[in-house]
Amino acid sequence: MHEPDTPKHTVRVTIFNQTYSLATAGDAGETEALAHEIDELMSSIARRAGNLDSTRTAVLACLHLADRLRVAERELRNLKESVDHKTRNFVTLIDETLRVVENCGAELDDNRLSG
Repeated sequence: MHEPDTPKHTVRVTIFNQTYSLATAGDAGETEALAHEIDELMSSIARRAGNLDSTRTAVLACLHLADRLRVAERELRNLKESVDHKTRNFVTLIDETLRVVENCGAELDDNRLSG
């Protein structure tokens, strides 16, 4: 997310044979790349679906992107759960290792005192 006072500039893109002027505070190249991806997606949908108007094509593109987002969110959630699980295991291993080291240190101290 960009700061509110970040200067914006205009980027002209073409999506599904329509030209748009977009105000962006981000990288113009990224905006152009996203627009190109959307244009490719809508063109692909239109080729496969046949005689669809641009609104229906846009709705199908939105559904496709929403599905991709849901899959990415699910994968992210699974990765976070995996990291949390591995972190708990790692903390347990560190705790066990520290107990062993502390016990060894105590034994060394006992041996020095008795020796």
